[in-house]
Amino acid sequence: MFNTLPLLPADPILGLSQAYAKDTNPLKVDLGVGVYKNDQGQTPIMQAVMLAEKILIDKQVTKAYTPPAGVPGANEVATQLIFGADLLSQIQSRVRSIQTPGGCGALRVAAELIQRAKKGASLWVSTPTWANHIPLLGNAGLTLKEYPYYDYKNHAIDFAAMKNTLQSVPAGDMVLLHACCHNPSGADLSKDQWNELADLFAERHLIPFIDMAYQGFGDGLQEDAYGIRLMSSRLPEVIVAVSYSKNFGLYRERAGSLSIVFADEKQADAGLSQLLSVTRALYSMPPSHGAALIDIILHSDELTKIWSDELTSMRQRIANLRSDLVRELNQLQQKQNFSFIANEKGMFSFLGLSVEQVHQLKNQYSIYMTDTSRISVAGLTANNLSYVAKAIVSVL
Repeated sequence: MFNTLPLLPADPILGLSQAYAKDTNPLKVDLGVGVYKNDQGQTPIMQAVMLAEKILIDKQVTKAYTPPAGVPGANEVATQLIFGADLLSQIQSRVRSIQTPGGCGALRVAAELIQRAKKGASLWVSTPTWANHIPLLGNAGLTLKEYPYYDYKNHAIDFAAMKNTLQSVPAGDMVLLHACCHNPSGADLSKDQWNELADLFAERHLIPFIDMAYQGFGDGLQEDAYGIRLMSSRLPEVIVAVSYSKNFGLYRERAGSLSIVFADEKQADAGLSQLLSVTRALYSMPPSHGAALIDIILHSDELTKIWSDELTSMRQRIANLRSDLVRELNQLQQKQNFSFIANEKGMFSFLGLSVEQVHQLKNQYSIYMTDTSRISVAGLTANNLSYVAKAIVSVL
């Protein structure tokens, strides 16, 4: 049977990691993988997580399955983190949340639920968007369409083109939005732009499907949820897929959540029953460890502060790396202004290099990034930043 299966090429980003691992150059730099790294090039376990793990080990008395929706306390605090206490007090009867295996799980479960509600429903995604959005959502059967988002020439959101396209989207269609730290561009919607979109979505009866993988990495925990909270306060239906891989450093624990704002409480109860039916058929019960840690951290004022302070330092480190890279690049040459990098948010940015230039960086300097010249800024350190800047300038 399996002799019919062809060999597929390596995933572009995972393939980069494999090539990087085999590279013997002591100066090699990995700017491909989207994971947070400290100045030693490591992805550390956050202090709050380590403390919570000790508490969990001491109090845990069973490895029995979690409830189908996941760890109840984690769902409670995660929903508060997403919507905020004030808004949640107004819409709580219409909100239902479940724990999922990472943000990927949240996206796929949402897509499967949408398929049950409206087979082949249309979902509009930004150009560009996170590469894994396409298989996660499209393979579930949704009809994927595109709206313009990033202007590669001017290194900014082409909001006029985006809005113009969305104004012609049929009522009832969904639009995938990045809550913050747009992956792969780093170009985020402003509050004014979110406000305009909320007006447009209300007028056109569009449904926002919001992916939030980096809450706290943009402007702050509250600020990064602005779009979600705005849309949820004004629209009858909102879908929110969340990953806790980055802001809690729980990558391998696969901690995520899916929250949906329904039109009314009756639909919310029906929707939750369908969500649990979907997950039962996909993976039965969600993993517990990561969610249990979130439960412990966010129910402790002390651990919440430790976590929030550490997240703030991570966010500030990335912002400083952006500024330092811009300064180095602009001091070394006048061919291209790289100031846009400092204005972007989160871990990613397009450098605006050609495929040939990207390959030069890899082959001559052992600097790894995707062919689109998207870099993970978190891969820079105080030790390699000047080396990377000089290499980039050498291929311009």
